Amino acid sequence: MSDRYGFELPILLARAFRGLIDELHAELSERGHPDARPIHGFALQAIGTEGTTVSELGRRLGVSKQAAAKTAASLEAIGYASRVPDPCDARATRLIHTSRGSEMLRLSAEIFERLRAGWVRQLGEARVAALEDDLESVVATRGARLGDLPGWLR
Repeated sequence: MSDRYGFELPILLARAFRGLIDELHAELSERGHPDARPIHGFALQAIGTEGTTVSELGRRLGVSKQAAAKTAASLEAIGYASRVPDPCDARATRLIHTSRGSEMLRLSAEIFERLRAGWVRQLGEARVAALEDDLESVVATRGARLGDLPGWLR
């Protein structure tokens, strides 16, 4: 039997997540992206390489169309995304990454690799890999969706 209480697990997971995100954004700020927010990374990932409509962005993020429009406007205001005509629907526009948005994603990936390496130095590769595998297994069996996060990551 564990000496821990059940409420400690979500708190530890949230603190670890928040620590990684805070370290990421501190470095992004130092490297020329002071306006980047957690929602921006999730939204740019959801936009994908082909771009997407605002409605589809909302579906991918699990937020309302209005929230997606606000996020899209924020991405445009800081130069991470722009709107272009939709090649399949003359009435629609698609949101796409700008070069600045793509740069932020590349830097984020690089920083996350370095942050993971820090965990490996502290815990060892086998423990980090096992933690990742275990979390992946729990997430897969519980049906948790990443789209449920952005509302509280602003």
